[in-house]
Amino acid sequence: MERVLTALMDLVVPPASMVMLAFAWPTLSFLRALEWALKALTKEDMRGKVVLVTGASSAIGEQVAYEYARRGANLVLVARREHRLFAVRENARALGAGHVLVVAADVVREDDCGRLVADTISYFGQLDHLVNTVSLGHDFLFEEAGDTAAFPHLMDINFWGNVYPTYAALPYLRQSHGRVVVNASVDTWLPMPRMSLYSAAKAAVVDFYETLRYEVKDEYIKVVVPEWLSGMTRNHVGFARAGPQLQNKFATKPQLQWETLTIIRQITAAASAISHV
Repeated sequence: MERVLTALMDLVVPPASMVMLAFAWPTLSFLRALEWALKALTKEDMRGKVVLVTGASSAIGEQVAYEYARRGANLVLVARREHRLFAVRENARALGAGHVLVVAADVVREDDCGRLVADTISYFGQLDHLVNTVSLGHDFLFEEAGDTAAFPHLMDINFWGNVYPTYAALPYLRQSHGRVVVNASVDTWLPMPRMSLYSAAKAAVVDFYETLRYEVKDEYIKVVVPEWLSGMTRNHVGFARAGPQLQNKFATKPQLQWETLTIIRQITAAASAISHV
């Protein structure tokens, strides 16, 4: 009976979700475009501001860094792959970034997060935006995982990989009346099969930051959580560390085409809007 129910859910839920999305998407797209237009009229001047981007070696984090570079911001690029960060640094400079600091760190380690913020303050003397982009998805049914070895890693990347940098950065964001920007996901309010742990972690992230927003609102720290992101990208470092079971499952799936540019624009537009988000 259980297998029949699971098979039925696999057949019914994905098409039903897509039908719901098809009806809701035009309205959401209109609202998003309207919000984007309003924010474009009230953009924060990023010249001379200091922006720390986690996960900056590839995917969303790399592209977010380039968007800030185009606006003349000073950048702190954080990821585990230092050699990739040096390449991103050169590209960011060519796009108009001010000073660019590279910090090799693992955001799931609390001591690394303390160090990367300390390095930022030592070099620039301030921090204006913290942009958390680290993320790791998966594509398997929960009971198909084979073992639970990768479960803690998925939660570490998607939850603690956002919380630890925020904890370290808050005292300095308080001084600058700065912003915390978080890479959320549509999966927090539109659950999709085969992404149970990812969706749960992202939902925890959104709830955490929505609560934090109330806690720091009187200190003029803005918390930006774009929840309507229309896609995601694969985190290559997390993929490499996810273990054989997850790697094999990823390897059997075709490479998907993600709407990366839309995501980047949503994040940076929301992050640089003067009005409260």
